[in-house]
Amino acid sequence: MDRSINVDKEILGGTPVFAGTRVPVKNLFDYLEEGENIAEFLEDFPSVSNAQVNAVLQLSNQLLETLKQVAHENIAG
Repeated sequence: MDRSINVDKEILGGTPVFAGTRVPVKNLFDYLEEGENIAEFLEDFPSVSNAQVNAVLQLSNQLLETLKQVAHENIAG
């Protein structure tokens, strides 16, 4: 199992962070929302690896696909 995200009440009060860092995952999405690219994010947060960013984006995509499937099943049912 991928451990790119860590949730620990002792780290930023349980805010999801990139594993091994204190960088909130939300920061990545804030950067992307503001039009910044992944390279800029990684430059500003060197404790986060490119592999971690890719894993979080892949997980987000999987979650969206699951939500889409559930929504279609609820509409059809």
